[in-house]
Amino acid sequence: MQYSFDFAPVLAAWPMFLDGAIQTLRMSAISMIAGLALGIVFMLMRMSKLAPFRMVAIGYIELIRNTPFLVQVFFIYFGMPTLGIKLGGEEAAVLAMSLNCAAYAAEIVRGGVQSIRPGQIEAGRALGLHTLDIYRFIVFRPAIRAVFPALCSQFILMMLNSSLVASVSAEELTYMAQTLDAQTFRSFEIYFVLGAIYLLLSQFFSVALQFIGRTYFSYPTK
Repeated sequence: MQYSFDFAPVLAAWPMFLDGAIQTLRMSAISMIAGLALGIVFMLMRMSKLAPFRMVAIGYIELIRNTPFLVQVFFIYFGMPTLGIKLGGEEAAVLAMSLNCAAYAAEIVRGGVQSIRPGQIEAGRALGLHTLDIYRFIVFRPAIRAVFPALCSQFILMMLNSSLVASVSAEELTYMAQTLDAQTFRSFEIYFVLGAIYLLLSQFFSVALQFIGRTYFSYPTK
């Protein structure tokens, strides 16, 4: 093998990787929040007694979960301009990530809500709790607590899948690596470092989400 390994050009370009990592973190965090909020809306529609709401939610969830994420990104970025809706690479990426996350979050949260026993809701009503408080403290919070590990896994998977949005010129981590590769042709070194950075980002999100879980969804100790 005649290839000579040289990480110097990669290490010299650390500002590019740092900027890309920050962009990836920002886009992923926005998509997580938006995806969870939208997922709860679709979960409520999915469990609604009104058939039109159920059909729309089921159709959306099945469409997103049974089509490749890259196709969804391409549809938003390349297809929607045909309808007069033109988005930049970053906007299209965040929208695609949010919509994709929402479909999976809807089903995960629905599983948590369905695990709540009807007797708990009846007990809340017997205590005179307001309907909003019942859903907030007796339904949604315990449901999120029950499925929080699954949500965390889905969020981290979405962050890793964000590498695909480089295909629409969203200037995140993988896009920066591709740009550097075109300049230096040090593919092995660049993508080795890129993989290591994604590993670190995954660990960061894991620790951050565990902290959120302990802070907001853990059982009281007293």
